[in-house]
Amino acid sequence: MKKWLCILIFAILMGSWWFLEKVNQVKFEPLNISDKFVEIKPGQTFTQLCRQWQKNGALSHCLPYQLYSKLTPKLFGLQSGVYALKGLTVLEAVAKVSRGEQHRFSFTIIEGTPIWEVEKKLSDAPYLNQDIDNLSSQLMLDYDSVEGWLYPDTYYYHGFDSALGLLKRARDKMQAVLQHEWQNRASDLPLKTPYEALILASIIEKETGLHEERKKVASVFINRLKKGMRLQTDPTIIYGIGEGFDGDIKRKDIRQKTPYNTYRIDGLPPTPIAMPSEASIHAALHPQKTDYLYFVATGNGGHYFSKTLAEHNKAVKNYILNKQNSR
Repeated sequence: MKKWLCILIFAILMGSWWFLEKVNQVKFEPLNISDKFVEIKPGQTFTQLCRQWQKNGALSHCLPYQLYSKLTPKLFGLQSGVYALKGLTVLEAVAKVSRGEQHRFSFTIIEGTPIWEVEKKLSDAPYLNQDIDNLSSQLMLDYDSVEGWLYPDTYYYHGFDSALGLLKRARDKMQAVLQHEWQNRASDLPLKTPYEALILASIIEKETGLHEERKKVASVFINRLKKGMRLQTDPTIIYGIGEGFDGDIKRKDIRQKTPYNTYRIDGLPPTPIAMPSEASIHAALHPQKTDYLYFVATGNGGHYFSKTLAEHNKAVKNYILNKQNSR
């Protein structure tokens, strides 16, 4: 009898030791994965996930975790989504999935980018549901083009969120900003609608990257519109050429009549030419009071502004001379 009692006690002690070892393993074993993100599918159980990890060598054995899951079932309830789990222990990873702490992906619309660049970047965005067909119609815009209607900002999403939903947020923000600026616009502007303001803002956005210049650039275009002068702005030529633009405006490009070439058409082009920033929208509707009708690049990021054609031609010659001397 004593012999069997000793064997029983020994078995209990060994079992307890084994159990404590496995608990210790469960607590501290790292999740050995190389993938940056892990996708948890709807309805996937911990047992299925654990076996997948064991098969891929991410952990040693599933049994200890299955035993542990019986003691703490709430910890092992998985929520579907895409998670960043690299560098965590197995239990830390499971806890993160159980809490639904999905990875937040970011998508940035950069001010001054045209719609085709946004769409290309969107198609390359990871784990984003590409549910876009007819974008203008889906965004419920009263215009044939989406150009200009997406507010430049960083937008966050979770795995398999809707691309259309993301763009709707960008559209809503642009509409709100444009409406606010339009309601508080300066008086005596030659702009009939908020859409015309959006078009002008996009041109301002492409003409200068200096915040302090925007209102001055806006004043040139506003003054020209008031006088019935053509805007003659290079970014509209580039936009008219489209994605095939090689980086150099040639004489034939200036002479080419496209719907956007403001050297050849009167007034504003038919649509915006890029996604304008809030600062450029504000500048279009609150231009500086000047008599300027011309401007040319100085070569250092800024522009020289002129009131007369003679002064402007002199500034252009100085720009060309400085550019040649700097080579």
